[in-house]
Amino acid sequence: MWGDIAIAFLIAFLTAFMATPHTIKLAKKIGAVDTPKDERRINKITMPRLGGLAVIVGFFLSILYLLIIMTIENKIDLIQDNYVEKLAGFALGALIIGIVCFIDDIRGVPAIGKLIAQICAALVVIKFGIKIDNLDIPFFNLENAGTAFYVLLTIAWIVGITNAMNLIDGLDGLSTGISLISCISLLIIFSLNASPIISIVLITALGGALCGFLPYNFNPAKTFIGDTGSNFLGYCLSIISILGIAKTYTAIVIVAPIMVLALPIFDTLFAIVRRVIHGKSLKAIIEPDAGHLHHKMLKKGFTQKQAVLILYGLSAIFGMFAIILMDSGIWKALSFAIIIVIIIALGYKEFFKQRLLEDIPDDEKAEDNIK
Repeated sequence: MWGDIAIAFLIAFLTAFMATPHTIKLAKKIGAVDTPKDERRINKITMPRLGGLAVIVGFFLSILYLLIIMTIENKIDLIQDNYVEKLAGFALGALIIGIVCFIDDIRGVPAIGKLIAQICAALVVIKFGIKIDNLDIPFFNLENAGTAFYVLLTIAWIVGITNAMNLIDGLDGLSTGISLISCISLLIIFSLNASPIISIVLITALGGALCGFLPYNFNPAKTFIGDTGSNFLGYCLSIISILGIAKTYTAIVIVAPIMVLALPIFDTLFAIVRRVIHGKSLKAIIEPDAGHLHHKMLKKGFTQKQAVLILYGLSAIFGMFAIILMDSGIWKALSFAIIIVIIIALGYKEFFKQRLLEDIPDDEKAEDNIK
């Protein structure tokens, strides 16, 4: 299995790494660029934003090759559990989102248009057999929950995670790095949970493609992943997390992927509440603003790179919490969380003070030392 995982990673990595320069040229040629035209834009210069195409190509090329080879070697049975049908639905849903977001990266598409595309993609995936079912949560009697409940829950999960990754895509390398950390966390969780090999291969290929793209996207970025890429990342993570967890969705199994994706999920939930309160209507939910977590960190004085690295750290902590939860149970996970919170609380003030000193010019520091 580990040889196949290495192959999935390397093919996706090399393809994305080699394809990204071509997406930069393509973006400039067809006008798929991000121009800093309002306060929400962090970039100061016009940037190409079709990097997501390199991630998509790397991901699907790796998956296609490996599924063919593993089928020939009888390492995987795609007929079992209707994986041929499920993967076809997965690809068709990605195509729907990809086409709409590609147009958005070039000409712009209203938020409601992208939302409709996401819902359509989710419905296609459900029609082809991928959905959440058989929830087993303490204190909630869901044995008699109908098909409509699970369909709505699956749509909410797919659309929610897709939008969450799109909304957090506000700094160089932010959505790419957080998605990569999520891939690593889910890969470990899938291994601990004895998940189907198909989910392990999918998450590895996605992580490999992200590793290949990140050198071009980390600050200072040469290209953006764009709506095509950020929506694809959220869509993939939502689908793969469904494929990778057990058939019976116990409380811990449900919490694990939620914790892995906690940072974009919480940022999105806060954005919804904030926009409803400020806009005083549900319509305000789809109106963009500059109140996301990364915007707040920049206003606090952090540089792009500092903000991104801190958010990487938070995402990694959430991922580690989920891994410990799956491997050792709730009490060890909670003790880990408490220790982390105490460490951060004790060290944050000094860290923030030191960061401020780094921003002060050397001549002012010298004057303060004399005083």
